[in-house]
Amino acid sequence: MDLMEKLVSLCLRRGFIYPSSEIYGGINGFWDYGPLGCELRNNIKAAWWQQVVREREDVVGLDSSIIAHPETWVASGHVANFHDPMVDCRLCKHRFRADQIDAEDRCSESKDGKHDLTEPRQFNLMLKTSVGATEDASATAYLRAETCQSIFLDFKRVMQSSRQRPPFGIAQVGKAFRNEINPRNFIFRSREFEQMEMEFFTHPKDAGRWFEEWRELRMRWHQGIGIQPDKLRWHEHGDDERPHYAAEAFDIEFEFPFGWRELEGIHNRTDYDLKAHSKHSGKELTYTDPDSKERYTPYVIETSVGVDRCLLAVLSSAYTEDEVGSEARTLLRLSPALAPVKVAVLPLSKKLSEPTRRIAVDLRRRFHTVFDATGAIGRRYRRQDEIGTPYCVTYDFDSEQDHKVTVRERDSTEQERLGLDQLAAYLSERILGY
Repeated sequence: MDLMEKLVSLCLRRGFIYPSSEIYGGINGFWDYGPLGCELRNNIKAAWWQQVVREREDVVGLDSSIIAHPETWVASGHVANFHDPMVDCRLCKHRFRADQIDAEDRCSESKDGKHDLTEPRQFNLMLKTSVGATEDASATAYLRAETCQSIFLDFKRVMQSSRQRPPFGIAQVGKAFRNEINPRNFIFRSREFEQMEMEFFTHPKDAGRWFEEWRELRMRWHQGIGIQPDKLRWHEHGDDERPHYAAEAFDIEFEFPFGWRELEGIHNRTDYDLKAHSKHSGKELTYTDPDSKERYTPYVIETSVGVDRCLLAVLSSAYTEDEVGSEARTLLRLSPALAPVKVAVLPLSKKLSEPTRRIAVDLRRRFHTVFDATGAIGRRYRRQDEIGTPYCVTYDFDSEQDHKVTVRERDSTEQERLGLDQLAAYLSERILGY
């Protein structure tokens, strides 16, 4: 079984990710995040928000609606240009992206496994919907294909209400939708996904400096959340692949189990978006410096990373198989900041459940804590290792007299005996950093 199969199996078995609508056979390109998956997802988003917004004076947040005015997507170029080349197989009736079909995509209806493909034709990736009581052309709207366009629309409102002035950024975490022809590689390419995007508005002459600064910050963040540095690299877009709106474009790529793929994009979008929306809407989206009186359209430095791709990269980096006492074990070496469960509290015997539960209740005020009294203590350790829980706290029969517990660290399996009055501070220092 290869790494990807192991990750999918673990995610399903332990409650990270499930196929959406599974009892009806599922729906391709959509996924549900279970109890552990939504915790890990939220922790990734919180870590991103902390670095990009909370720790800075020059970035503020936004939470815009999923459906924007349809003209938004006309001005942005999505309606006219957001296409992928599509081919159909005349035999098996499946549809593929023309630039991605490979040896793995074998035809189930032909003797030699080869497809009988149509000529490529363009397929718009926007997901349409209708707004209002009628379903004619006037009611047509789109589920947003990216979260950044609403940031451009709200640029002036946010700048004025937050009393910011360039250089400053607007950050957003939110759902986006693309009608992918052939979703694949688990949650890497889906039809519904979540993005963490930041648009940084600056004077055109300073755009190059800010571009390099955000490149450095974003690479450092990925390494800081536990993604293996040797599985990260830069890819610079050449002239034939750089987006039409970008003067410069770099991707942070990660070596997924299925190869090197884009994890995050950092783009110098120039003044393309603000000018496009200004022209199409008839509303001025410029900035006038109150000191120099210079009037200009800001350039935009964009950082954009998918929550789902980031989660898959984190799991791929953390997945480990080793041996403890000649017994094989699987563990996720997740950083404590991202781990879905921070602490597991375990009574050595079910007879000790009542005092052990009291410890769990106290720790829940600080960390996501679970109580587990089912099975042998070794089996319970293995369960927590497999979901990435960094610390297990065991209450035994001696604890009744000495008021101490045993704390076990996940990666090393080392154990330390601590007084109950020291426990919260010990865990806070190692999980929260203080």
